[in-house]
Amino acid sequence: MDADLRDRLENWESPNRNLNRGYRKLDVWRDAIEYYAVTCGIFRGFPYELKRVAANQMASVDSIHRNVAEGYCRRSIKEYIQFLYVALGSAGESVSGLHACRRADQIEAQQFASADALVYKIENGLKRLIESLQRKSAEGTWEDSFVIRESNAAYGAEVAHD
Repeated sequence: MDADLRDRLENWESPNRNLNRGYRKLDVWRDAIEYYAVTCGIFRGFPYELKRVAANQMASVDSIHRNVAEGYCRRSIKEYIQFLYVALGSAGESVSGLHACRRADQIEAQQFASADALVYKIENGLKRLIESLQRKSAEGTWEDSFVIRESNAAYGAEVAHD
């Protein structure tokens, strides 16, 4: 991913940040957003009779970043890993679609190559993230709490003491 895109994603559309939005720091999520943009560029101009093919391809790609985000936000490591597997499945579905569209001469060789290279990077990133989370689960080092060390007075909440 080029530096300009990474900078735009870092500063994103929304300046609102919290623990629940931490997925935006994940390279695999950022790459999945880029893959969606690339896919839309390739499939947006498909003729009417192929709109369903284009919509299915965009939906499978769109599912990748959404599942990374949803899994992250679930906070349970088991659910997070499950959503990453769904994202990996969506990546596989999108690769199959790329191959079918290339074989049918519906996309150019260069379009196929650039999209395939990006999704390959995403697939490997998802596999590494899953492996890392599985290690944390086995070691018992996953923190699934939203407890942070700040005053809850602004929220009108009492701090629970153990």
